[in-house]
Amino acid sequence: MLPLRTERLTIRMMRQPDLGPVHAYRADPTIAHFQDWEMPYTKAAAQRSIDRQAELDGPTDGHWVGLAVELTATGEVVGDVAVELRGGGMFATLGYTFAGAHHGKGYATEAAGAVVDALCVAGVHRFVATLDPENVPSMRVLEALGFTFESLAREAELIRGEWVDDLRYALLAADRAAWKVRPRTPAAEVELVEITPDDAYLWGRLRTHHSQERFVSPMALSFRDALFPEVIDGAPVVPWMRGVLADGERVGFLMLAMVTDHHPEPYMWRLLIDRMHQRRGLGTRVLAALCAQLRAWGHDAHHQLGPRPRFT
Repeated sequence: MLPLRTERLTIRMMRQPDLGPVHAYRADPTIAHFQDWEMPYTKAAAQRSIDRQAELDGPTDGHWVGLAVELTATGEVVGDVAVELRGGGMFATLGYTFAGAHHGKGYATEAAGAVVDALCVAGVHRFVATLDPENVPSMRVLEALGFTFESLAREAELIRGEWVDDLRYALLAADRAAWKVRPRTPAAEVELVEITPDDAYLWGRLRTHHSQERFVSPMALSFRDALFPEVIDGAPVVPWMRGVLADGERVGFLMLAMVTDHHPEPYMWRLLIDRMHQRRGLGTRVLAALCAQLRAWGHDAHHQLGPRPRFT
């Protein structure tokens, strides 16, 4: 399956000439912070990694294999993707490490995506990846590939003498195929529709990325808060919930705190766009629809607003 080539990158087996750059970025304390190798990371350790795969020509069942990632235009090695195959090549564990100077350029997503796609063709059924719960940039790489959060294992890994939590993501080959054909263009029609007792469970299936749950509550929490709303200024907030349809497909959820005698101004309480439909401009369309609804109710968006309650 090697070498793999993407728009900007070449992915190949890590070999002896890669010793210098691989050691340089893996020895960087900032890069190693969320990794499990011993520090300080020595050239001898890097050499052992290269030696272990000297007789291999690609991902191999029962082995960890390091794949060097280089810029096709210059030949510079900017990082690596690590793969362990098990179960006769049906299961793969994925990892990646990139030099700090090349973070934020999309190289990890581009390289790991190429490796995942090639392994799907080779017959891998399930991929897993584990990471530190504080490593949000790594979560975003996995989520950009279609991986989903599965579990948090508490104090499951002993790293440099400390027991740490382990966040676990997974991807099936079928998930990857669905992710690659998900809708990416703007919807022709976006509607706010009533959520009924008959279809509430379908709206409950909407899911944002795990890394976004720091800012966007999952559906179960929103439904709970609608059923048992927060008490503000001595009275419970009154929720107004709507599902978001894009060309007839369920793609999002909106919840407003309604105007009452105790709460004289409406507030947008929750907004969620499903992970499969993000980056289509749907959030902007939903806000426009909400503003239109508020104007229809007679609310003036231009008057002075007072202090707002702290909704979570």
